[in-house]
Parts: sequence; structure tokens; C-alpha cells
Amino acid sequence: NGAKFIYPAFGVTLRQNQRERYYKKLDEHFPGLKQKYINQYGNSYQCPSPKAKKLWYLLKQECESLGMLYKMKDIINAYKQWYRYSQISLF
Repeated sequence: NGAKFIYPAFGVTLRQNQRERYYKKLDEHFPGLKQKYINQYGNSYQCPSPKAKKLWYLLKQECESLGMLYKMKDIINAYKQWYRYSQISLF
């Protein structure tokens, strides 16, 4: 697909109005799951996946096998290299 990097966050952030809509959609599509979210996260803004470490490990393995960047430091360094230029000499 031509992607050079991926930088995921394994979870969601939910403000109050977003949470209400999210819970409504959970009820519509996944009955019973809303209560699990409430028990796990309460009214937290950040809702990281309890499997975030395992997901990160799997992502790392896959990215390394594909030669795809996934660390922000590496992504920024590559980005800067794509846009390097030098000033033309006057003489």
C-alpha cells in the first residue's frame, strides 16, 4: 500500500459527549459490552486497551518484518531526511 510508517495508540479517548454516543453505539452493535467499559474505565478520558503491551509487541514484530517505521523518533528522522535541502552557492 506504500505506507512508510504507522504510529498507533491502542485505546480510545472519550470526552463526555463522545462517551455517551460511543456507549449508545456499543449497545446497538455489541449488547452487554457497554457495562464492561464502564467497569473498566468509569469516566476516564483515556481508555487504553488492557492488551496494549501485547498489541505493541505484535505491531513491532510485523513492522520490523515489513521494514515499516513505528517509533516516533525514527518517523521524525525519516521525515526530516525527505525534506533536506541545501542552499545553492552564489558562485
